[in-house]
Amino acid sequence: MSDDEITRADVCAVAIAEAFRGDGERLCNPIGNLPLIGGRLAAATFEPELLLTDGFYTVMDPQSPDDVPAVGLDEADRLATRTVAHWNPYREMFSLLWRGRRHVMMGATQIDRHGNQNIAAIGAWHQPRRQLLGFRGAPGNTINHTTSYWVPNHSPRVFVETVDVVCGLGYDRAAQLGPVAARFHEVRRVVSNLGVFDFGATDDDGTPVMRVRSVHPGVTVDEIVEATGFELAVPDDVGESRLPTDDELAQLRRLDPSGLAAREVPAP
Repeated sequence: MSDDEITRADVCAVAIAEAFRGDGERLCNPIGNLPLIGGRLAAATFEPELLLTDGFYTVMDPQSPDDVPAVGLDEADRLATRTVAHWNPYREMFSLLWRGRRHVMMGATQIDRHGNQNIAAIGAWHQPRRQLLGFRGAPGNTINHTTSYWVPNHSPRVFVETVDVVCGLGYDRAAQLGPVAARFHEVRRVVSNLGVFDFGATDDDGTPVMRVRSVHPGVTVDEIVEATGFELAVPDDVGESRLPTDDELAQLRRLDPSGLAAREVPAP
């Protein structure tokens, strides 16, 4: 495959897949189209032991890479391509997430330098300008297992100095809870349409803060800094996010037959 066939959405999908590298038999629970595509790409390539849900009530058991089902199927196709390994009702899901055996990738309407996330409301909490999803499962997710975030539109309105409402806990608040309560806390990765970020740097108090891990091809560090509303940690040498391999690109085309990823992240 030539480079001109690879899109920004493909690079984002690979970066999302990389967030799940090393998870082994954890439950891979990405939320949203591109996170689903990236999570299933990981399962179809370098992380075949990942547990995948159908998004409803079962854990799937793909027997080969091509058994990992595509995203965006209608009900009949979804049921026809699903290989059931285990019934997974809500009570079973909670038993997994309370023990740190889950890695969820969520969205973030706002996120700050310590990884605190907001999906509830914009503005003062007692009279917000915009009501959003609500807290959903964010507090329990972030304190009980690994969490990553996907942001399709990187801007200072999303990457903010202070989130208006704390839904997902960042490293500063987790530290206040202590090592026992926060023993499973890990904000592993933030992937946006511009780059990839981790928490491999610390502030003056030793608390992890967001760091630029890589920039997507065609994006500069300066562009990312300008699009971020807080001070990012920037290493001396920032590399580019990797491109998909030929096999990964073929899997991406199979996993996303409707082109959902390209609609979420159009070509720059």
